[in-house]
Amino acid sequence: MAAPGRKATSAQEATSAVHSSIRDYYSARALRHGATPLGVDWTCVPTQELRFVQLLKVITPAASVSVNDIGCGYGAMAGFIHRRLRATAIDYLGIDLAPEMIALARKKNRRPSVCFELGTAAPRQADYSVASGIFNVRLYHSQEVWEAAVAHSLADMARTSRLGFAVNFLAPCPDGPLELYRPSPAFWINYCRNELGLQAQLLDNYGMREFTLLVRTSLR
Repeated sequence: MAAPGRKATSAQEATSAVHSSIRDYYSARALRHGATPLGVDWTCVPTQELRFVQLLKVITPAASVSVNDIGCGYGAMAGFIHRRLRATAIDYLGIDLAPEMIALARKKNRRPSVCFELGTAAPRQADYSVASGIFNVRLYHSQEVWEAAVAHSLADMARTSRLGFAVNFLAPCPDGPLELYRPSPAFWINYCRNELGLQAQLLDNYGMREFTLLVRTSLR
């Protein structure tokens, strides 16, 4: 039986390998497609923004809110959230592990209340966190390794979100490409409940084969 310390090290190594492969994958997408939906593996702006609409449902209207955007890509959410929540002062921080994405995001978004940082997790606590599509492309990683990395990310989002966070996943599809991750909604709803001690609201009726989870960390 492996020692507990070795298990922890193995999990860290696996997560690091996942981050490295995803960084390389999206760096290549950014170089090929630039600041476009194709650069982050979406087909078009309307469907990309439809996903943003679902994610932002986690936010309770207020005079001002802070938001961490995990896996922000070229910063498409930054402009959208300001248009969508016009009556709210937004303190936005986008985090991405691909340097090419951060460079595109900084060039595209120049609002004083918008910042971008290179990393795999938020360096600050905010009112809310969102993550759009960051769990979809698992490449060559096993399901076990991929789900360990997803769990790590969700735990980070719970820790750094004062009021709530939202994430989306591709829905199950028996004949879908093997490199895509398509979990049952129940799997991550149960993880939020049993491991994070939080309740997740399921959104799955917005016309695409995917689902969004809204997780509130505070009742406020």
